[in-house]
Amino acid sequence: MAGQRGGAWVLAAMLFAASMTFIDMTIVSIAIPEIQKNLGLSETGVQWVVNGYLLALSATFALGGRIGDTLGKRRIVTIGVIIFAGASALCGATPSGELAEPWMIAFRVLQGVGAALMMPAAVALVITAYPIEKRGRALALFVGMTGALTAIGPIAGGFLAQIDWRAIFWVNIPIAIIALILITIAKPNDDRAPAPIDYRGAVLITAGMALSVLGLQQVSAWGWDNPKTIGSIAIGTLLLAAFVRHELRTSDALIRVRIFGNKAFAADNAVLFLLMVVFIPLFFFASTYSQLSLGESTAGAGLYVLYFFIGFTISTQLGGLILDKLGARPAVAAGALIGAIGFYLWGSELTNLSVGAQVPYIILSGFGLGMILAPVNTDAINRAPASTYGEVTGITYTVRNYGASVGLAVLGTILITENRLNIEANLGKLGLPQTQVEQIASQVSAGGLPPAGGAGAQAAEILKGIQISYAQSTQTVFYLMCGVLAVAFIVSLTLMQRGRVEKVAAEGSFDAPTASN
Repeated sequence: MAGQRGGAWVLAAMLFAASMTFIDMTIVSIAIPEIQKNLGLSETGVQWVVNGYLLALSATFALGGRIGDTLGKRRIVTIGVIIFAGASALCGATPSGELAEPWMIAFRVLQGVGAALMMPAAVALVITAYPIEKRGRALALFVGMTGALTAIGPIAGGFLAQIDWRAIFWVNIPIAIIALILITIAKPNDDRAPAPIDYRGAVLITAGMALSVLGLQQVSAWGWDNPKTIGSIAIGTLLLAAFVRHELRTSDALIRVRIFGNKAFAADNAVLFLLMVVFIPLFFFASTYSQLSLGESTAGAGLYVLYFFIGFTISTQLGGLILDKLGARPAVAAGALIGAIGFYLWGSELTNLSVGAQVPYIILSGFGLGMILAPVNTDAINRAPASTYGEVTGITYTVRNYGASVGLAVLGTILITENRLNIEANLGKLGLPQTQVEQIASQVSAGGLPPAGGAGAQAAEILKGIQISYAQSTQTVFYLMCGVLAVAFIVSLTLMQRGRVEKVAAEGSFDAPTASN
């Protein structure tokens, strides 16, 4: 504790460090169509630009949490910031040609590794800077401010992409410099709890997650009956099972999976997983929809996504207040229900191609999700001994980011498949030759709206058919998101523990804390 400034300084330092990772998600999602068009990325390659980052986060987050506990959280946050900023610069330096796709994906993965080192330690430092009775508001402020800074992503990404899409990665460099300066000023705790690191477990979970997501995301290219699809999913699942078995038997587990025997902690993480199936993939789908179906520029797409953050930022603060007074369950249940309704209504308006009609439902969807995130995440962390906050934060973020990665893989596959079918159906009604329909579908998959192969009224009809097809495909995805949030609502009501967490678990124990009714 010696030398540490007040909690506000620590919060500010960690806020800037963490905000890079969230700004980066929305900036990249907004600019994806522009990046795809300029670099000629494949249909699945463009999703890997987003999902490679998410997958690296989920696969290495637990390891990052353990390394932070072992080597010192302040040191690991600093290293994570440097890696993240360096990888961002290299993403911005992506060359043209055949090397573009593997280069971009590789350094997006490296960004994910940097974030995985940074985030568990950053959240743990915020938590330990405040007493338990103030953590709800502190973390609500952390998440809310991060959400507000995340909202800069759509605006900055939209306008920067119109100038040069490479700038969306370079913008992380000044943010990283500010974060490093604030870390130096704040001098957050760098306490260490040296312990062996479970590298075997790290390899098993990384390989298991990577292969399972690979199979799910490549279905649209490989097909469900392809041995590569079946093999990737099957081997990935077996490796994850082997990981759980190994963690139960080793004394220096990367993730002490027995903590999931605490039913309240397990329920919190189930909600987090379901929430993230929707939350992060949303930005990818909303951005591409606004540009392909609505014909918005990247700047217009940024403003379209920004409406979501109006509701999200407001309700995050409300969720933190409810957490401190009544516990997480009321906020999470209300948020899931509101979010499910919002996504259903938002989805129902997508095929009308009217932004104005969608705005109230976009805000409502953001309000619902903002009610969930901070309360359920804080509730889960509060159920662990103080000395393991870094580790437990790693667990919750592993669950979160794996949920986002699986969500993008599955929903992205559905979107691609649906869009091909919708284009063939809608353009087929115009009497176009099948070969022309297939060519147009391929061009859309490879980077946006192609020139319509006709003149006058027919060209307009073809363009309208493409826009409606993508809107119908996105609508299917949004209805599925509504269903996921409905499941989260049921889980929150049936499995989450009532009341506030009044007393953390004893040191060395993962028993359930005392809760007030």
